[in-house]
Amino acid sequence: MNDDRLRLDLADLADEVSPVDLRDRALRTSRRLGVQRAVATSAAAVVMLGAATGTAFALMPRDGGPAPMPATTPSTTLAPSPSAVTPTTTASPEATVTSEPAGPAATIGRVFYGPKPGGQGADPARLWSFRPGSVPVRLIPVPRIAAIGNAVVSPDGERVAWVDESSYLRVANVDGTGERTYRTSLVDPDCWTPSWAPDSQRVTVSRVVSAEPSMVTEVGVVEVSTGKFTRIGDLRGCHPLWSADGKVLAFPDGSTGRVMLTDESGRKQRSIPNVGGNADDSCLDVASLSPDGSRIALRLRGPDEDSGDVARELDVNAVLDTRTGRKLDLELGGRKLLQAYFQADGTLVARVGAGDHNVLVLLNGDGRKISETPEPTSLKGQQILGVAD
Repeated sequence: MNDDRLRLDLADLADEVSPVDLRDRALRTSRRLGVQRAVATSAAAVVMLGAATGTAFALMPRDGGPAPMPATTPSTTLAPSPSAVTPTTTASPEATVTSEPAGPAATIGRVFYGPKPGGQGADPARLWSFRPGSVPVRLIPVPRIAAIGNAVVSPDGERVAWVDESSYLRVANVDGTGERTYRTSLVDPDCWTPSWAPDSQRVTVSRVVSAEPSMVTEVGVVEVSTGKFTRIGDLRGCHPLWSADGKVLAFPDGSTGRVMLTDESGRKQRSIPNVGGNADDSCLDVASLSPDGSRIALRLRGPDEDSGDVARELDVNAVLDTRTGRKLDLELGGRKLLQAYFQADGTLVARVGAGDHNVLVLLNGDGRKISETPEPTSLKGQQILGVAD
C-alpha cells in the first residue's frame, strides 16, 4: 500500500466525521416525528394476512429507474447485481491489544462502523470495519440516511441489509458486490428496521400490505437467496433484535417505552420488568441481545428525559437482565459507556470514551474485563453498527 493510496483512504474516512450539519438534523427530526405519528395512528389497524405461507419478493439488480408500487402478483425473478467496490485498507494507526488472563480464547471480532446521526459527510456514506490488531477496512457505500437509520450487518459479517429511499429492501456483500433489490413490497425503513436472523440467510422486515386508507403492515422474514417472505407472528414495535440461538426476538413496543421479548410465533410475549409503562425508566432504542436472550444492551431514558422518537439510535447506557430488569455492573474503569454489542460466545464488546479516541473493552458474562483495545482515532466520529465473530 503506497502513501498516496493511504492519504486518499484517510480523506474518505475524514468525510464521515465532519461537524454537525444542523439542516440535516432538522430534516431528519421532522421525518422521524412524522413516522412516530403515523405509527401511533395506524398500529391498531395492523392486519396479519392468512397463515404463514411464503410470498416471494422480486429480486432486481440495482438501477436508477422509478420505484414501482407493491405488485399485486408477486414475482420470483432473481438477477444478481454487478460488483460495486473492492475493499481497501486505510492508513489509520494500528490498535494495540492489551489482555488480562480472564477467558483464555475470548477475543473481539470484526467491528462494523457507519456514520453517526446528525453529522454531515458524503452521500452515500462509506461503511468501515475494524479488527483489533489491524487497521480499518473501507467497505460498501450506502445511502446516508439508510446507513444511519436502518443498515445492519449479518452475524457472519459477510453481508449488509438496508432499506433504500424508495422503501425497498436491499442486500449486498460488505465489499459492495452482489447487490440485490427486493421490489415486490415496500418495507418499513424507520420503526421495524431490518434485522438479520442468526443464520445470516434471512432478514426480518415489516412489509406494507396496503397504504390506504390507513397503513397495514405485517412482520416476517425474507430469504435473501430467493426473496420468499414468510410471516412470523403478530408483532408490533420497533428495531427487533434476534438472540444468537434463534429462540428470542426482542423489540421496544414503540409507544409505552416497554421492551418486549417473544419467540418468533409472537404468542409468548413478555416485557422486561421495571422498563416502560409506569416505571421511571423507558426505552425506545435497543442495540444488542445476548445469545440466549437473557441480557440486553439498550438506551434507558429517565422520567425527565425526552423520549425521542421511533427512529433508530444505537447509543447504550445500560445492560439489563431481561428476566429481572436488573442492571449489570460493567467493569469499565470509570469510563462512560457509549455502545455495547454481544458476541455469539456470550462476551460483550463495550465501547467507552477515552479522550481523543474510544476504547473497546471485552467483558465476560459477569461484566468483568477480559481485555481492551483502543480504536484508531479516525473512528471516533463513527458509530458501531454491529460486531461479527
